[in-house]
Amino acid sequence: MSGANEAGSDADQIHQEGPPRRCYRWFPGWTMLGISAAAQYMSAPGQSYSVAAFKDPMQTGLNVSETQYSLAYACATVVSAGLLPYVGRLVDRFGARVMLPIIATGLGIGCWMMSSVDSLTELYFGFGIVRSLGQGALSLLSAWIVGEWFEHRRGIATAMAGLGGGLSVMTIPLINNWFIENYSWQTAWQALACAVWVLLILPGIVILRDRPEDLGLHPDGIDPNVRSPDGSDTATSGAASTAMPVDRVADGHATASLQNLPPAAPPLDDVPASGPQITSYEDSWTVDEVLRNATFWKLVCVPATSGLVGTGLVMHQVKLLERNGLDRTESLLLMTLQAGCATLMQFPAGWLTDRVPSRYILAAAMMFLATATLLAINMPFIWLAGLYALLLGLHGSVMRSTATVVWINYYGRAHQGAVRGVAWSAMILAAAIGPLPLAVSNDYFGSYEPALIVFLALPLLAAIAVWTAHPPQRGK
Repeated sequence: MSGANEAGSDADQIHQEGPPRRCYRWFPGWTMLGISAAAQYMSAPGQSYSVAAFKDPMQTGLNVSETQYSLAYACATVVSAGLLPYVGRLVDRFGARVMLPIIATGLGIGCWMMSSVDSLTELYFGFGIVRSLGQGALSLLSAWIVGEWFEHRRGIATAMAGLGGGLSVMTIPLINNWFIENYSWQTAWQALACAVWVLLILPGIVILRDRPEDLGLHPDGIDPNVRSPDGSDTATSGAASTAMPVDRVADGHATASLQNLPPAAPPLDDVPASGPQITSYEDSWTVDEVLRNATFWKLVCVPATSGLVGTGLVMHQVKLLERNGLDRTESLLLMTLQAGCATLMQFPAGWLTDRVPSRYILAAAMMFLATATLLAINMPFIWLAGLYALLLGLHGSVMRSTATVVWINYYGRAHQGAVRGVAWSAMILAAAIGPLPLAVSNDYFGSYEPALIVFLALPLLAAIAVWTAHPPQRGK
């Protein structure tokens, strides 16, 4: 009985010391989505679509072969994959508000270093920084923010934040190409460095907050215990409710005792009960539990295949499409079409993610990728290049929505950074290998076809595996 009284008094003390209760006319989570989108946009320096614009001019300027350039990129990506699980743990421990300015500062420095490389060794080092902090850490941090601030609307919120990634694919390659053609590839890297610093450091310090509980709120802005007079959820009126604050314990992890956590919110009226499973905060899985779960490895097949095949196709897109009569500018413009399709379809993909089991959507994404690979092997008509870009765009829309949300939906919020870090490590390791088979195939066999045939089989196998990835249960 005394223990219960102590627990109650502790909860009262935490409540009194927490942030004051207040009503927000604007749910701050939507503002956090803007910062998440900006982080996705400025992850570009470490992304394949941005690096692809530098490939030919840097090869010429540094006097390296296609295989040497791809190998440097691959080694840097392996380093990124190795660091990502640790980055995820750091984000879980310190939060995005601390980590975003640090990561953005490092990424800007890495871009500036890339502008001054003059040897293959320096290229390895520069790629290691921009890949680790851009494609790896910044992308993970962006997804982490959305996962903390949204729950039942997590799919559509992820799609909204993914607009930053879509706009990045649409604009950054063309911006890079403009700087390269009018100035130099060195100036293009310097411009990227300045953009990262300006867009990410100050908003991360001044505006960003880690979790809704830090402001006395619930995910989605919905208090599961309070409903408005008309019987609708409080979030539907735009007002956000209060919640018990998160207690940061001595080891620095953002956790809360079960007594102090708000109860899980009931499904919204517009989200059917038959939708995808959302694991509660209290029921979150640890990384060790996740690694022993078979479902996790079935899900990992999707980002790993996307990283391997998708990165290979994007990195070599200019030359793959030149074989079919498109010039360099037209090939880069197709990236814009691809990104435009991905951006437009992110909202339908996010809407479906909140309603349809994720495994079906992920299997469809693998079929889109397989069909695009088939067109890369055999494109009898030049207009099919447009279909090729659209298929990759559809695949990308699912990867930025469903494939981002599935980890936290299946395994919970408490360790989402660490769990997603492990999963994305597999994706980045695969992305490290992706450009290499095509480069080796072209250098030693004089054709991309041998590697493309292998690439065609991989998404088909991944589609079969993920189709059977039912929501996990402990003990199974």
